[in-house]
Amino acid sequence: MSIDLKSRPSQSPVDPESLSETEIFARTLYGEARGEELAGIEAVASVILNRVAFAQKRGRYWWGSDVKGVCLKPAQFSCWNAGDPNRKKLLALSARDPAYRLCKRIAHRAVAGDLCDQTDGATHYHTVAVDPYWARGHVPVVEIGNHLFYRGIL
Repeated sequence: MSIDLKSRPSQSPVDPESLSETEIFARTLYGEARGEELAGIEAVASVILNRVAFAQKRGRYWWGSDVKGVCLKPAQFSCWNAGDPNRKKLLALSARDPAYRLCKRIAHRAVAGDLCDQTDGATHYHTVAVDPYWARGHVPVVEIGNHLFYRGIL
């Protein structure tokens, strides 16, 4: 009998507010893009950073002015929505999960300013499988992996 250790949580679910900025960032990347190649996960990280930069330029913005605020803003990243099945996974991740370890490395690089923005300043994205109302009438600036990226949607 074999046990899959990487899918078993290493801890009980945690309160997202108790997590550090980098932990929230990594978990958001995991919830939103863990099935993507490196470039796709980095692109989602860039969107988060672009939102932070936009808010800081203006002094603040409704979606938050720091990584944690942007990631946890209700209805912005579906993985944090109360009814989303990803939320439970995010709050009980195992440090052994290879996708989570990759997301943590990307989050650390992003926070350190060592991530190149492949999205050309995008502040929004969605998977190619959906057609959200906010994207209608807008042309994506780039497609990376299974996501379309947009800027100028405010």
